[in-house]
Amino acid sequence: MKIAITSTGNSPDSNIDPRFGRCAYFVIHDLESGSTEFMPNPNKNASNGAGPASVKIVADKGVKKIVSGEFGMKIKSILDSLEIQMIVIKDNDKKISEIIDMLNH
Repeated sequence: MKIAITSTGNSPDSNIDPRFGRCAYFVIHDLESGSTEFMPNPNKNASNGAGPASVKIVADKGVKKIVSGEFGMKIKSILDSLEIQMIVIKDNDKKISEIIDMLNH
């Protein structure tokens, strides 16, 4: 299963980004293969529509869960329709490596 995590940077030592649609990077982690990909978010500076456009990016990667600090109001219904689960982590100091470890267990 693939999981997306919003990240402030492009390394495992980066922190979770509290913003879903306008995060700096998406981390796509495959729980089965253990592979991890860091993707810059082209919607980071979008004036509007960043959330739905970001959903399309991660959905196209085959993601089934998304971990972020928060999600915009329009996103829950879109993710529900795509059967993608939202996981909210309120600790902005949480490192990507810590989140991946948590998800692997």
